[in-house]
Amino acid sequence: MNEYLRDVYVVDAVRTPIGRYGGALSSVRPDDLAAGVLRGLLDRSPALDPGLIGDVLFGNSNGAGEENRDVARMAVLLAGLPVTVPGATVNRLCGSGMEAVIQAARAVALGDASIAVAGGVESMSRAPWVLPKPERAFPAGNQQLYSTTLGWRMINPRMPEEWTIPLGESAELIADKYGITREAQDAFALASHRKASQAWQDGAYDAEVVPVDGVDLPRDEGIRDDTSLDALARLKPVFREGGTVTAGNASPLNDGAAALLLADEAGLAEIGREPLARIRAGAVTGIEPQYFGLGPVEAIRKALTKAGRDFGDLHTVELNEAYAAQALGCLAALPDLDSGLLNTRGGAIALGHPLGASGARIAGAVAHQLAEAGSGTGLAALCIGVGQGLALVLER
Repeated sequence: MNEYLRDVYVVDAVRTPIGRYGGALSSVRPDDLAAGVLRGLLDRSPALDPGLIGDVLFGNSNGAGEENRDVARMAVLLAGLPVTVPGATVNRLCGSGMEAVIQAARAVALGDASIAVAGGVESMSRAPWVLPKPERAFPAGNQQLYSTTLGWRMINPRMPEEWTIPLGESAELIADKYGITREAQDAFALASHRKASQAWQDGAYDAEVVPVDGVDLPRDEGIRDDTSLDALARLKPVFREGGTVTAGNASPLNDGAAALLLADEAGLAEIGREPLARIRAGAVTGIEPQYFGLGPVEAIRKALTKAGRDFGDLHTVELNEAYAAQALGCLAALPDLDSGLLNTRGGAIALGHPLGASGARIAGAVAHQLAEAGSGTGLAALCIGVGQGLALVLER
């Protein structure tokens, strides 16, 4: 660590249970989801004066609906924090929650804040349709509505066509590139569900999941305890005739929120708690948009180099599972990464992928796993639509 930079600690991390599209959390506004997880986080540190929080940063991928007026600031106000606590919302699509963590950690490291909160939120259920303004006044024809739930809309005609293909077709390209079969993808998806189900049964998520007020959702809603290879094999390809990517080996559409409490040494004294882990390094990289799913590969290498660590130093790894083909492609491109460390408590295929929250969720998951182990080095990474990758290294 640079002598002029402060060490940054993850004091605590929480998340909501993740809801299915149109499911248990679909009646909850995204600003209320964000406020609830912020309140849940701070209630666990009663010695902390909320007025000492230097900033609150939340990631959000959509921003077109009820979260449109800077959801981080709205969460501060709705959660009952002092009006003097500021808030900013950041957008790096699927990496938005982790981007918030990295930016908040940077502020703490530089001394701009001693205590900060970082997180993310998404309600894909409540994402609105949008109607663009017409090119000229009083158009006589029909106008097109666009869904803001996921993916490209209102595409700039100057953008090369191969960059704007559906996300699932990008996963098909990765499957082609590495020879990843439908059977391998289905097996990966089944393992995700089984690991997630077992983790909940074992109480592995008890330390990080906080309830949503007024909602009866005891665990992540998308986990399928009863799925099987036969059931997954019966699903039809979604994006390509004769393809390999199905609804069963891809992450679903989801609602949820997550938040982390960050502090330097002085902040730790104010909070009065032992931290879960320390943030060591982060990295972001770009890649061809049609291969966005491989974005984490170089980000992981870069983050490990910045942290002065190697693959052999890792004890736990959370790689967001946008698609089974995408996660398997990253593993194929990173032969030194021990796949046995990956998503040991299930991944986004089972748990869900509320876009703006997922980066904060997996960063918090790594922090909790390191605290449970007592020591070690952990890695969290995501692919990002339009061709980026983001990675974070934590230590205890």
